[in-house]
Amino acid sequence: MYEQLSREWFGNTRGDLISGLVVALALIPEAIAFSIIAGVDPKVGLYASFCIAVVIAFTGGRPGMISAATGAMALLMVTLVREHGLQYLLAATLLTGLLQIIAGYIRLGSLMRFVSRSVVTGFVNALAILIFMAQLPELMDVTWHVYALTALGLALIYGFPYLPIIGRSIPSPLVCILVVTAVVVVLGIDVRTVGDLGELPDTLPIFLWPDVPLTMETLWIILPYSASLAVVGLLESLMTATIVDDFTDTSSDKNVECRGQGIANVCSGLIGGMAGCAMIGQSVINVKSGGRGRLSTFAAGLFLLIMVVFLSEWLSVIPMAALVAVMIMVSIGTFSWDSVIQLKSHPPSSSVVMLSTVVVVVFTHNLAIGVFVGVLLAALFFANKVGRILLVRSAQPSEGTRRYEVEGQVFFASADSFIAAFDFKEVNTRVVIDVHRAHFWDLTAVGALDKVVMKFRREGAEVELIGMNEASRTIVDRFGTHDKADVEQILAGH
Repeated sequence: MYEQLSREWFGNTRGDLISGLVVALALIPEAIAFSIIAGVDPKVGLYASFCIAVVIAFTGGRPGMISAATGAMALLMVTLVREHGLQYLLAATLLTGLLQIIAGYIRLGSLMRFVSRSVVTGFVNALAILIFMAQLPELMDVTWHVYALTALGLALIYGFPYLPIIGRSIPSPLVCILVVTAVVVVLGIDVRTVGDLGELPDTLPIFLWPDVPLTMETLWIILPYSASLAVVGLLESLMTATIVDDFTDTSSDKNVECRGQGIANVCSGLIGGMAGCAMIGQSVINVKSGGRGRLSTFAAGLFLLIMVVFLSEWLSVIPMAALVAVMIMVSIGTFSWDSVIQLKSHPPSSSVVMLSTVVVVVFTHNLAIGVFVGVLLAALFFANKVGRILLVRSAQPSEGTRRYEVEGQVFFASADSFIAAFDFKEVNTRVVIDVHRAHFWDLTAVGALDKVVMKFRREGAEVELIGMNEASRTIVDRFGTHDKADVEQILAGH
């Protein structure tokens, strides 16, 4: 245990500290923008980002993943803030955290195994598109200087790593921010900067219990928002954790991540911050800048607080063009280009799931709806595919006897095919149904088996079921009716 903690915290100290600095710089405009979206003061998003990043470094289940205030969460807060104010948002943030902690303890994180690769790919591509679209306002109705600075930033990001000796020692996004800022300051170029987004806080956060009535009425006001925030936050966090798992070729504990996100949100609400979750963009920046351990997440939050409180004058001169270049890099690096190339070679069902997830997320800006649609389509395609894997062979070993051999899965999607495979009009005195290569999964399958047996008995045939496995027998014995005494009497005419 000690060795694991030591490795997660200090196994990559230099890389984690440098990447944490880069992430902190990229977090500032994002946190301010998300605060504006939610309709609150910029310090609410900045305090939240600092707190969530620092706390999740200790409590999260995925080292190296960045969590902070996010756009997906901010969009869900707008109505609550507009109708009830900031204090109710802080109360909703606390309840959001409690719901996520409960989700972790009842192991809802394990549900990620039901999310197919196609849904994850669609989620990644949709976020990459949204990240790119979020940069467009900074590139519209601007002077040519902005385009030139953005191009310079991208050239530094992609070209600097190829320089000998120093190319790999300093993260290129940090070089981009420093060089583009220096160019703007030295040449006196008039472009939009971080300082133009809003006033940065000049004090440390303090403990702040939400000033709301502790009544059931308050609970019913914040519960719908908290439930939505908890679901969206966990979905985005668990999906991001899966992506970072792939990037780093490591595994993570999704249930611990659920609890960690909850604890971080509770702490955020107690210092006047909004609810947040994992950020795929900043997580990608962290990984690509060399961050791997918990120290990188902790450093991002700590550097963020130090910079916005003590170095705000310096931060305010950073041109948005530099940060736009960094986020465009994130968008390009996040998008799964192979998924586009492989559209024709992959099964059509997988491509439909991936594209549907992308379209729904991009057009609704709601990750939960997009992932739900993707999972639903994947489940329907899977059920349809498995439902076709059913074969019923028929043979007549002797006069008056018909033997059926069933092979495959019998459940709601294949129940009709199972029934249709039997010939109830054929005159037989004995019917043997061999199911040792079949499995009955649900009540629909049990009902189909009852229907087949009873139909044969109505035609005067003696029915014998053989070879049923133990799992199928358990559900058939409990819910089946073909072998019950009262049914037998009804069929016999008593």
